[in-house]
Amino acid sequence: MPSLSERVAAARESDTSDVSVNRSDALGELRGRLHFKVVEELGPTLYDRGMSDAELRLRVLEMLEWAVDQEEGLPLTSADRRALLNEIASDVLGYGPIDPLLNDPEVTEVMINGPYDIYYEKSGKLYLSDIHFVDEVHLRRIIDKIVGQIGRRVDEATPMVDARLPDGSRVNAIISPLAIGGPFLTIRKFAVDPYQEADLIGFGTFTQRVADFARACVRGRLNIIISGGTGSGKTTTLNVVSAYIPDDERIVTVEDAAELQLHQEHVLTLESRPANIEGQGAIGIRELVRNTLRMRPDRIVVGEVRGAEALDMLQAMNTGHDGSLTTVHSNSPRDTLSRIETMVLMAGFDLPVRAIREQIASAVDLIVHVSRLKDGSRRVTHVTEVEGMEGEIITLQDLFLFDYGMGVDDEGVYKGRLKATGIRPSFSEDLEDQGIRLPADLFEPEPFARRKG
Repeated sequence: MPSLSERVAAARESDTSDVSVNRSDALGELRGRLHFKVVEELGPTLYDRGMSDAELRLRVLEMLEWAVDQEEGLPLTSADRRALLNEIASDVLGYGPIDPLLNDPEVTEVMINGPYDIYYEKSGKLYLSDIHFVDEVHLRRIIDKIVGQIGRRVDEATPMVDARLPDGSRVNAIISPLAIGGPFLTIRKFAVDPYQEADLIGFGTFTQRVADFARACVRGRLNIIISGGTGSGKTTTLNVVSAYIPDDERIVTVEDAAELQLHQEHVLTLESRPANIEGQGAIGIRELVRNTLRMRPDRIVVGEVRGAEALDMLQAMNTGHDGSLTTVHSNSPRDTLSRIETMVLMAGFDLPVRAIREQIASAVDLIVHVSRLKDGSRRVTHVTEVEGMEGEIITLQDLFLFDYGMGVDDEGVYKGRLKATGIRPSFSEDLEDQGIRLPADLFEPEPFARRKG
């Protein structure tokens, strides 16, 4: 049986714990009240583009000071008061505790597994951060702010949502009852300054030789598919390749959430729309792709083909809309064709497999496959020409391949790079007819290292 002194100590510890919990709950309630009061009082001022960030922050802090002075019953030290004001200001003006991660240019992805576990990706590796939200309500408030900025919502009726930040960063949120232990929020960041050709060459994603080849193919109006797995860098590569489109062409982009950052003068951006609260009014990628055909595009750029819109994309490519670009989730160039074939069948038409393959072989000229390697780097591993049909099979030929045989260095980083296989594409003459000449040394074969073992 515990001694008297031990029981007294336990009672004091319990009282201290209860006081700490009560104080934490009270601070959480105060945070919520102050946040709501500031948003209610300032309203449209928070979105006034005429105010600088510094002026807006000062206005919010002044309003918070006033709101705190109206509160009674919760004594705050000066340090507590200052911390509370800064935290709420970050919630109102930014995205709360994850602001430092979003502002860090080296962080490429932020993964929030509930209010207390926040991971981030840097240099292709995952790390657990030491920051967290106050509770689930705090996290939900930030999620509602993010999706509300582009007119979307997330609730029990629609517990999943795709959205984007003002800078184009991709956002996915999923809440209960689908997310056990959630809400879960994933943010794939876009660089403030989008990566250019020189950046990808510097990263080793591709070589100057492949960049010159891709530029010639885009200017020659070839239909190009950029394929790869999740997080492999497809959209980043599409951004760079899209930059090769001439400035005097009319470009229409179609995306679920607008991410592409094209800098040509004549760009029209279309974004899909989810259903409203009654389950009506959804506008999908397929409808938008069809609509682009009535907009007199010189180029159609689809952020990602993942469903029945594949059929409409193929038809566009085969009916005079040459030079189209898109991305597809897949594991290899051959798998890309199989995925497209499957997606065309999702359109609901009972088409013979051979007819679908003929459409694909006729429409697609080039596949650029991107992979995320074990060292965290993103590399183009295949540049593959779609030649045509032989019997029932679509024939492919690799023009450039990544040399895995070069191995890895002491830090586990791949030493390999893209190398020409020595095969000249069959569309070379078509490009020359347009005045675009592919130098012979562009495809000069390079020796591949032998894999050990």
